[in-house]
Amino acid sequence: MKKIIVFLFSLVPFMLWAQSDSSNLRLASPITKVYHFSIEENIAPPATKRVELALAEAKERGADLIIVKINTFGGTLDDADKIRTAFLESSIPVYAFIDNNAASAGALISIACDSIYMHSGSSIGSATVVDQSGNVQPDKYQSYMRSLMRSTAESRGRRPDIAEAMVDPDITVVGISDSGKVLAFTTQEAIAHGYCEAECENIREVLKHAGVKKYTIQEQRYTFIQKVIGFLINPIVSGLLIMMIIGGIYFELHSPGIGFPLAAAIIGALLYFAPLYLEGLAANWEILLFIVGVALIVLELFAFPGFGVAGISGIICVIVGLAFSLVGNIGFDFSVVPSNRVAESFLIVVLALLITLPLSIYLAKQLFESHLFGGLALNETQNANEGFTIANQQSGQLVGAVGEAITILRPAGKVMIDGKSYDAVSDISFIDQGTSVRMVRYENNTLHVVKNK
Repeated sequence: MKKIIVFLFSLVPFMLWAQSDSSNLRLASPITKVYHFSIEENIAPPATKRVELALAEAKERGADLIIVKINTFGGTLDDADKIRTAFLESSIPVYAFIDNNAASAGALISIACDSIYMHSGSSIGSATVVDQSGNVQPDKYQSYMRSLMRSTAESRGRRPDIAEAMVDPDITVVGISDSGKVLAFTTQEAIAHGYCEAECENIREVLKHAGVKKYTIQEQRYTFIQKVIGFLINPIVSGLLIMMIIGGIYFELHSPGIGFPLAAAIIGALLYFAPLYLEGLAANWEILLFIVGVALIVLELFAFPGFGVAGISGIICVIVGLAFSLVGNIGFDFSVVPSNRVAESFLIVVLALLITLPLSIYLAKQLFESHLFGGLALNETQNANEGFTIANQQSGQLVGAVGEAITILRPAGKVMIDGKSYDAVSDISFIDQGTSVRMVRYENNTLHVVKNK
């Protein structure tokens, strides 16, 4: 009995050590589960969503350590703050592996990580808030960014004055930043001043320097839906969907009733906007702008003669709605979107329009002449010398006659002349129902009328 009591007391120091070092217990386990994902694009809503999914998946899969590979020139301050907060609040340690660049917003999210490792030739810093043209934003933005950088550095035990100097060129850090320029560190400089643990060439070297000997690496998994969304937001696929939308609308406007072309246009619009909306790119106002544009085009074609303000405005709304849905702006703020990205989105939309419209016109002309659809059209000629004619001799004698529009002529409609109803076309402008009209000519078996003054 005495031996048993002595043995139990001998276990007490070990139990106390294990309890005091519980924070490192998982990393000290025989096999460490490492979860790995990347941020290698503009810091925008899609990147924020990817980080949220990654952290949730890492927790679900029982990861002991998260390593995020970072290579970005920055992005929106709002999304950078969300990612920063997610890293700070993560119950699983997060290590940053900077592979080339961690500038601006990228510097902020890197500093939020528990440890930082950098590839040779990489840099971190230059976190001044600028607009899309590279112009420095007012001090209220800089002040907010300074406070984020300072508080984040403090929470991770890094020098806050260095973090502030990465934002404000007026902040001097003796022996480090006294040139009047925003601070950016190379890999070796970051190591020397506590902003990098070690220089590493890959993830395995990161783990080696972190003291993790036995491990398994789990890559971020994408569900089937996420893979489909990734496929649909590819610029090439987006361009094809735009062609599907425009082509469907064109054929629907040139065919009677409601049919397949409209269904194709609606399906194309859903496939185009839905993934962009889910990824945080397409906003409600951009989708609404597209719908308003289509409505204006339809209104122009069916309510007004010719093509004027409504039609032109509709085309502009459609183009802008489609293009802006491809970029990661925040509301009406495009300061965080690179100008080349905006130009690229407009180029995709305009090219799709320039290809689709001529192609639709050609296909509409050839559709019923092809062997495939030839049976749907009447190909035989009915010659006048064989007795076939649609000419109305009485109508030709009505030139100069006065009547009344019994429907709206926009430009086609019906008129009443001498108690008889005739199909007619307005020759000059839109004519309201009940307006007095005068027949000016009979051409190609069509009555042409104008307002009777």
